[in-house]
Amino acid sequence: MDDQKFRCKWCLGFPEYIAYHDEEWGKPVWDDTIHFEFLILESAQAGLSWATILKKREGYRDAFADFDYKQVAEFPEGYVQELLQNPGIIRNELKIRAAINNAKRFMEVQQEFGSFSKYIWGFVGGKPIQNKLKIGDPSPATSPESDKLAKDMKKRGFKFLGSTTLYSHMQATGLFNDHLVECFRYKEVQQF
Repeated sequence: MDDQKFRCKWCLGFPEYIAYHDEEWGKPVWDDTIHFEFLILESAQAGLSWATILKKREGYRDAFADFDYKQVAEFPEGYVQELLQNPGIIRNELKIRAAINNAKRFMEVQQEFGSFSKYIWGFVGGKPIQNKLKIGDPSPATSPESDKLAKDMKKRGFKFLGSTTLYSHMQATGLFNDHLVECFRYKEVQQF
């Protein structure tokens, strides 16, 4: 990590956060498994900090079958009870059950659209939206695109995925490039 590089201020604080910013956040994602991972993590974040979720990411990876949505969709009740005792994740029953439900809905979307990626990228016209945020600009919490996506996903039966959560997902997976234009990653993520 080059400490001389200018970064978005939200990521400064601990090494995992900086690494997440430098290597992942905002990089366009077309892989369904990565989209599913972020949907689980983003829905788990509701009411918590992203730093808390990043610190538990490996716990989620272990508990949620490496984010294999096919396996998660089949988690039996007994495993739900085990997850409620697992200190490596957020032990919120509604969020755990939402992840299982969302795995099922995720596969329904795949069947209809060919992939979840194709579905979600359709909300931004198939290419990243470049917001061109500068130092001092307010960071958006939602967008018309995330509003439409949230409404559609709710209609499809997804849980714990409102517009704010989905906007975060869209930022993380590169549907929006919300790196500050001064940030070294702004131009880098445009290359993907």
